[in-house]
Amino acid sequence: MKAVFSIAKREVGAIFSTPIGWTCLAALLLMTGFFFAWMLGLYAETALQAAASPWDDPVNVNDHLVAPFFSSWAVILLFACPAISMRLIAGDRRDGSLELLMTSPISTTQIVAGKYLGAMGFVCIMLGSTLHFPVMFCWLGDPDPGVLASCYLAILFMSAAFVAVGLAASSITESQLVALLMSFAVLLGFWLLGAADSQAPGVFSKVLAHASLLDHMESLARGAIHLRDVVYFLTFSGFFLFVAHQRIEWMRWGE
Repeated sequence: MKAVFSIAKREVGAIFSTPIGWTCLAALLLMTGFFFAWMLGLYAETALQAAASPWDDPVNVNDHLVAPFFSSWAVILLFACPAISMRLIAGDRRDGSLELLMTSPISTTQIVAGKYLGAMGFVCIMLGSTLHFPVMFCWLGDPDPGVLASCYLAILFMSAAFVAVGLAASSITESQLVALLMSFAVLLGFWLLGAADSQAPGVFSKVLAHASLLDHMESLARGAIHLRDVVYFLTFSGFFLFVAHQRIEWMRWGE
């Protein structure tokens, strides 16, 4: 485990030493601030309309502000996570440090785990920089703490899936740009499954809905933590980590 944490620590430092890391962090804060201001305006307008009408129920802050706000983060992560993870393996192949890792007494599993934990460590730092939003939600209304926790859990699971795809793409190619585009294309494909499921007939609609990243993320963001959603994200991330492991193992012994 010491080797894993050493690699992870190195990766976090490497991300912070590049403009990409700081750009992703700044973009997250900027875009979440924009989404918050925009959705707050929509929430206030809806709340005023409901208050003026004797037939409308009071507007629930969890359904009309908290869940939509956190769901919008998926758009940001769709771009940020591939950018963060594109250099994990491809960058090391370019500067020759991957060869040192592969010739050292460190297993491929430790390399993959260290790289993955390093990228996720940076993601957790990014998410930690947004903890002022729950405070603002509590100031504006009375949100359910369980829903807030579930929303952050949904974001964490989705980020873990995105980073796993990025790590696999980074292990396949030496070009960071190609890794970025490859991981973005894969994630966009799974994203669009959520829009395609409503158009598909019968059983195909259920299959596409189950395969959609966005549907599972939105389910968690509503505060409903189902085992099927957790298993989906764990399986999804595990598959792409396995791809990265097999690719590095092939480079280690096959090339």
